[in-house]
Amino acid sequence: MADSTFILSGRNTVIHKVRKLDLILVNEAEHPVVKVSQNGVVEYNGVVPKNRRQAKDAYCEVLHISSPDVFGEPKTLLFIQCLNGKEYKIDYSKCGTPLFIRVHQQSYI
Repeated sequence: MADSTFILSGRNTVIHKVRKLDLILVNEAEHPVVKVSQNGVVEYNGVVPKNRRQAKDAYCEVLHISSPDVFGEPKTLLFIQCLNGKEYKIDYSKCGTPLFIRVHQQSYI
């Protein structure tokens, strides 16, 4: 089995750990998709890869938050630790506002 590009920590924290690959986080169908790169977290407006091969060609990995092997349920609040040393808070109850993606901690190290 290949090494994963993320680590799950606690009940709602994802740690991004591979610089060359981006994470695309899919929570539910009605929520926006989020892209985690080495530079931070942004809302993703592109096409989500349908399978692992398409994701590999796009240098990313798709992570379905509500799948049983990840968290098992959709999350309203999610924390992402990026490679730039910042921890971001994604609040899905505030979609479409400037408070949707915020820096939670400037340095978690």
